[in-house]
Amino acid sequence: MACLLATYTLIHVVISLIWIASGLIIVLGLINGKRLDGMTGVFLVATVLTSVTGFSLPFDHLLPSHKVGMISLVVLTIAFLARYAFHLAGKWRSIYVITAVMALYLNVFVLVVQSFLKVPVLKALAPKQTEPPFLIAQVMVLALFVVLGILAAKKFCVEPTKSAACGVTDV
Repeated sequence: MACLLATYTLIHVVISLIWIASGLIIVLGLINGKRLDGMTGVFLVATVLTSVTGFSLPFDHLLPSHKVGMISLVVLTIAFLARYAFHLAGKWRSIYVITAVMALYLNVFVLVVQSFLKVPVLKALAPKQTEPPFLIAQVMVLALFVVLGILAAKKFCVEPTKSAACGVTDV
């Protein structure tokens, strides 16, 4: 049973890393004004699989990672709608950018938490995850994603065929 759980956990971690890698590619694409349709599919599917497999891991009470997973699924639902139901039309273009970046941030947030729980040198620096090294790491990650989100929103929201793609009209 322990071997099966270890294998399942490894699969969950690999899917999470695929999500992060594809998400970083997507965000860089957004910053360059590119849709990257195929990679977007990989990113969104891996994102959902990460949350689903995370909820399937054994637990005895609701953890913060479960709460982040729930938030992530709500954010992903909006991203899916913006991308596939509303085809990035009008304000849905900026909504997609915001939700895609937010979904990626949430997974990186959990990665930092897990790193401070599992990597011995990091655990020694912040055993309770209330110490300055942990807080500094999380603030730096948040700041990075705010900058990436702003850049992506500015660059990707300029739709070549419409001047008001993100709800902003030329004055």
